[in-house]
Amino acid sequence: MGASDSKLVFKQGIFRLSEQQDIAADDPYWTGFWELPESAEDVFSLFSPTDIRRTRDNALRNLETLLLAVTSRLCILRNHPSFPDPELAPERDALNCIRVLTRVLPFIYEADHLESWEERFFWTVRRKRTRRDKIAKSEVLFDGATPEETPRPESPKFEEVKPLAEELIDTLIDLLFYSDFTLPKVPAGKSKVSYAIWQSGVGCNTPVASTKEYENNRTEILRLLLALTSKSMYMSANILPVKGTRALSYIATCPDKQTVLSVLCSFLNTTLKYNPASWRVPYDHVVFRDTKQSLVTYCLQLLLVFVLYPIPEPGTGVAPKNYFRYFLGRLHRPQDFQFLVDGMTRILSQPLQATTAYLPGSQKSLTWAPEMIMLFWETLQCNKRFRSFIIDTDRAHDFLVLVLFYSMDNKNDASKQGLIRMCIFVLQTLSTEPNFGKNLNRTFEGQESLPPSIRIPNFHGTYADYLITSIYTLLTTSKGKLDAVYPALLAIINNIAPYVENLGRATSSKLLQLFASMSSPSFLFANETNNALLRSLLEALNAIIEHKFESNPNFIYAVLRSKKRFNSLREFTLESGQEEIERQAQLRKEQALADTSSPVRVSSDSVRSPATARTPSMGTVPEDNTFTIGDDDDETSDDEHTAVQSPQNAQSINSSRAASVSSSIDDSVPVQMRAMSEKARGKRPMGQPAFSRQNSTASLASLTPTTSITMNGAFTPSADWIDRWLPELPLHTILTLLSDLEPQISLISDTASALSALRHASLPQGIDPTPPRTILFEWNALSLGWYESLLWGFIFTAEAGVAKGTAGMWNGTGIKLFKVQETAAQTPTLLAPRGAVDAVGSNLVMRIGSLGLRGGAGPGGGNGSSTAPPAAAGHQSPILAQQQGQFGGQGQRGPAASGNNGNGNGTGGGPMTVRDV
Repeated sequence: MGASDSKLVFKQGIFRLSEQQDIAADDPYWTGFWELPESAEDVFSLFSPTDIRRTRDNALRNLETLLLAVTSRLCILRNHPSFPDPELAPERDALNCIRVLTRVLPFIYEADHLESWEERFFWTVRRKRTRRDKIAKSEVLFDGATPEETPRPESPKFEEVKPLAEELIDTLIDLLFYSDFTLPKVPAGKSKVSYAIWQSGVGCNTPVASTKEYENNRTEILRLLLALTSKSMYMSANILPVKGTRALSYIATCPDKQTVLSVLCSFLNTTLKYNPASWRVPYDHVVFRDTKQSLVTYCLQLLLVFVLYPIPEPGTGVAPKNYFRYFLGRLHRPQDFQFLVDGMTRILSQPLQATTAYLPGSQKSLTWAPEMIMLFWETLQCNKRFRSFIIDTDRAHDFLVLVLFYSMDNKNDASKQGLIRMCIFVLQTLSTEPNFGKNLNRTFEGQESLPPSIRIPNFHGTYADYLITSIYTLLTTSKGKLDAVYPALLAIINNIAPYVENLGRATSSKLLQLFASMSSPSFLFANETNNALLRSLLEALNAIIEHKFESNPNFIYAVLRSKKRFNSLREFTLESGQEEIERQAQLRKEQALADTSSPVRVSSDSVRSPATARTPSMGTVPEDNTFTIGDDDDETSDDEHTAVQSPQNAQSINSSRAASVSSSIDDSVPVQMRAMSEKARGKRPMGQPAFSRQNSTASLASLTPTTSITMNGAFTPSADWIDRWLPELPLHTILTLLSDLEPQISLISDTASALSALRHASLPQGIDPTPPRTILFEWNALSLGWYESLLWGFIFTAEAGVAKGTAGMWNGTGIKLFKVQETAAQTPTLLAPRGAVDAVGSNLVMRIGSLGLRGGAGPGGGNGSSTAPPAAAGHQSPILAQQQGQFGGQGQRGPAASGNNGNGNGTGGGPMTVRDV
């Protein structure tokens, strides 16, 4: 039978699946599902979403039989003594069974009305006739019975067997380590399944021989495992961490240590041994697909799915243990840590190299940097030895620069806010280690060699200067997009503040500019909880003064030069704040009128952020600086209403990561702020008068309303509200410093002499250093839901890019974890031509492909992948844009990927954007 004939017969069989009711289980028809398809493309293109849904909704019994048939056939093949054998147990049959299951499962998960059926069909213990009973039924017994004695028929004997889903998962895990299928052939007489780690690295020093066929077979199995565990995509983010998924719970709690370690190390080593910078022909990734990259992508994604998964707490008894996460946290050998660090930095550094190549676009840019940052973060959290290793060996500096690169390079891309937030949380996790803060005092050399997006002009300072300056840039240029993680950014400064030394003039000035912005009435009145951000910044300033007074004369001088701002905050009232806002509004109005008559156009950004804020000089913090963290253009945006976590009592660093079922929505945002337990930090310095609390009893509603005060349309500040937080601000340290040193320093005319005097000064009496406090990133139900939605969004958008030539396995399904939207098409490029240049671009790609650079035919294993991407696929670039509850922003995944291939299973013909709901 020819290829076209087999496709026609297969398609006719698919029609029969939905049109004929109750096809018998022993009908030869079912064999066509593993005998007819010749590639994954055949299954995905011929078995369309419409066909699957029609069968699911109109002929569920047939769908049951199909699932049982292909699963049983796969299990039989795994147990066959000759598998894989072209005649007795064909490899093709196993691959087609895997492909059919991969195609069908997502459409079962999307159907809410089948949830109880799914639980019963996949996860209920089954009863099978015992093997002895089957044999006895076919045997003739010579038991000496006389013809007159009629033997009584015995009742059939049954035994309980594991649920269908568990048997399928166990079979797939075994097939990942199966002789002559995914691993080299073993001698006769030995077990076909040998849990040999695929690559050398962690847990293995001897490499295992492999072929493209083995790698393609692994890729097919990993793809089905992802489909099996993708039930998460069809649950809302607030339910997922609490309810979990059965497949992931079964895999993560596997008690077999050898199985878990073999899978964990195989995934880790395959991912981290991959070297995209090895010698290649320029533009080779345009001509053909790298099958090795597909395997690496699925390994990394499944590794994260297993390690990240929070097993739901049962409510009674001991919570189950995620053994993949547990054993990742048990790694301890320095050579293993070195292997992890080298692999991670190699992958994360690759985009920097790809963008600086001599031939633009000649090097393939990897698309899984966000997942690699996730893996780095997970390893940091679950393995304290690894955390100590990278800090003690100064490799933390490399990760600091890399993580800041992904934050700064994408800060203006609204579709990549989720990636930026994750990077910020990674930095916060690193900053909780005291040695990390101490090591930041080393001089940052070679800063001029960094990419332009993270290069600071004329920078000469330490890693602490670089980090604080980068945080300042993120805060002041994000225009409100990152307001949900302002607490985390300030927490980083808080965590390193007790350890930083010799801060530069520019860095000190930026810290005081942040204070000027956050203490402005327009910022404090914009949100009920913005005062918590001000308090966090003040605590960081206090920590520098209390613990590193002698080592930071530049910073101390900047504080002394800002005496007016601190005194204004000390005497802050509702009326003074209102007057300041009205004064600023009048100044803007006058400036706008001046702009209309002036030939020189002044941008609105320059009005909001004066030139002094852009090029600060030592001690010249503008007293009337308008708040630049979130421009006024964003006043009506949803991001403006993102609630900042209110202060919480300090909790233990060992607090449970697992989500609690009783978690309330009020506790849903990761705790970044902690309340002070000592009211003494808000005490007035000796000799200073008490706060002037001469506020009018009139409510704010009796005053003239302005858009600055009611900018979010919900919050109205009042005198009582100010009285609740203003006395608690930790101003004691700074006011004591001002009262003791400012009169002396003000008599010195030049800056150099003032700095010299401060270097010989001692900490004023009345300032008692408090123990350094650590602000941790804490997990709860909603933060876990955001995190999992971020990961699955990355996986969803990567699927089309990895599986070029085949439709994404989740395209066109009813995903709930995030929302898939159409986005505007990008401009055409040589590698992604469209419109009038389609023919030219396609012809060029075909000509390059005809040069014989591929070195052979397409990859083995029956993948059937096309070596040249379709000309029209380049414009379909799925982008992940996460928006999760109070996180209020968006995440990213940016690989160029092919979406709908015209098979009716995509979300549309244009590019896709993935958004959380």
